[in-house]
Amino acid sequence: MTSDVLVIGLVSVSDRASGGVYEDKGLPALQEWLASALTTPFRVETRLIPDERAQIEATLVELVDTARCHLVLTTGGTGPSRRDVTPEATLAIGTKEMPGFGEQMRQISLAFVPTAILSRQTAVIREIAGLGEPHAALVMNLPGQPKAIKETLEGLKDADGKQLVGGIFAAVPYCVDLIGGPYMETNPAVCKAFRPKSAIKPA
Repeated sequence: MTSDVLVIGLVSVSDRASGGVYEDKGLPALQEWLASALTTPFRVETRLIPDERAQIEATLVELVDTARCHLVLTTGGTGPSRRDVTPEATLAIGTKEMPGFGEQMRQISLAFVPTAILSRQTAVIREIAGLGEPHAALVMNLPGQPKAIKETLEGLKDADGKQLVGGIFAAVPYCVDLIGGPYMETNPAVCKAFRPKSAIKPA
């Protein structure tokens, strides 16, 4: 039986922000978006770390296995440069790969910039079964820029608010259902969660 309280881990991966060279913008952007999008009560665990693969892996494992997060969102470190190793660390700690999230993120970003094909975001499920209760979390890599974070989570809308391209977060609540996490509800004005009719709980 999983905890009823939704716990979300937020990880900003940046050498310079973690070293105090400049202010981190990823964690505030994620917290602001989640506060506007989720109507389910939740608490967050935040981490600001450098682009070190071993540290990223250890942080993701700690957030899932010890902090018992149901959802972990990372920002930064997904490009092609030598120090960008967030996707490798994410794949290393996962038990199931969920490539559709990365595919959709690139699809959304391509509406704005051709360099979206250089991004390597991915997502995994991490399942743990030990002496305690089984537990699982969805771990997703997001872009590094606040504007791109919002676009990939929310999708693209026209001037009247009609959805043109679906954001990735619409699929997150049902995914968390399927891995045994708490029932998540969203503000449809920001992001309408999609579930099959049989999976929708009565209000």
